[in-house]
Amino acid sequence: MNNLKRRKAANFIAMTLASLCAAVGLALLFIILYDVLVEGLGSLKPRLFTQDPAPPNIAGAGGLRSAFLGQGLLTLAASIIGVPLGILGGTFLAEYGRHLRICRFISTLSDMAVSIPSIVIGTFAYAILVKPMGGFNGWAGAVALAIIILPIIVRTTEEMMSMVPWALREAAFALGAPYHKVITGIVWRASMSGIFTGVLLAIARVAGETAPLLFTSFNSNFFQLNMSRAVPSLTVSIYQYAASPYESWVGLAWAAAFVVTILVLILNIIGRIIVKMRKRD
Repeated sequence: MNNLKRRKAANFIAMTLASLCAAVGLALLFIILYDVLVEGLGSLKPRLFTQDPAPPNIAGAGGLRSAFLGQGLLTLAASIIGVPLGILGGTFLAEYGRHLRICRFISTLSDMAVSIPSIVIGTFAYAILVKPMGGFNGWAGAVALAIIILPIIVRTTEEMMSMVPWALREAAFALGAPYHKVITGIVWRASMSGIFTGVLLAIARVAGETAPLLFTSFNSNFFQLNMSRAVPSLTVSIYQYAASPYESWVGLAWAAAFVVTILVLILNIIGRIIVKMRKRD
């Protein structure tokens, strides 16, 4: 009887502590979202998307059109580099190398790479691309973001393909299908929703990265999308404008932060919806 009371007391204490920690975390999250929502909506103007940066002493002028386009270009280039490599790498680990020790080591390394601070990746890209090319450039920023994308998609692809029953492969083999046809026609189809979800979540993560771009593509106050030069980016512009002493620039930073938050939220919601639809199927 005493043992039962002790177990109930321990369970109550553990549940109370867990609930308090969850409440604190949610409260901090809602405070951040509330500030971004209130300040961002108050500063959201059409010129944010239609005008380029202007000097702070010009009232009612200036936007972040070039930064939005530059951020989209960097994210697109990073996705073109990282997504195919990640899917192919995860496919190799799940199919061809599932019994190899080196592949298990690579899987563990991919898990570790997901947790590497993005600023470390930025300094790595600076050392191998920015210095040899003689200055900040968009390609270095795209590669840095692709490095962040790569391990997420590798692990997601590997996990999703490993969940496909081996009996489906054996049935295809029995019909005379070659292995590459089995992968592309059966395994990829069966795991496509999970892989696509991983791709969305990876893109959502890099869409809000600032530190790697500070060391690679840097930023530009002029409208130019030449990837061989410094490219304007939204996240770096937010960082620079938020730290400025000018009220108009701080307002633009709040508005841009609101837009980035909404875009990332939409991508995460789409990913969750796909996961739920996959579970129902």
